[in-house]
Amino acid sequence: MEERDRKLIEQYGDTDPELKTLWEEHMLFERQLAKYEEKAYLTPVEEMEMKTLKKQKLEGKTKLAAALDKYKK
Repeated sequence: MEERDRKLIEQYGDTDPELKTLWEEHMLFERQLAKYEEKAYLTPVEEMEMKTLKKQKLEGKTKLAAALDKYKK
């Protein structure tokens, strides 16, 4: 996430509940993925969970970018 985007989230997050929720979900996915990335070995189940988290994070990032677009104008 770019610094400009982070500043917009800080500025408008308190007044835009959708933006705040999307950002919180994004950070949650990052923390969950970091736990898997710390491991030396992943079980097949963990690999599937990690792939699912990455997809969810990407979908959320797309929604977050769309929500930020209205503040970039």
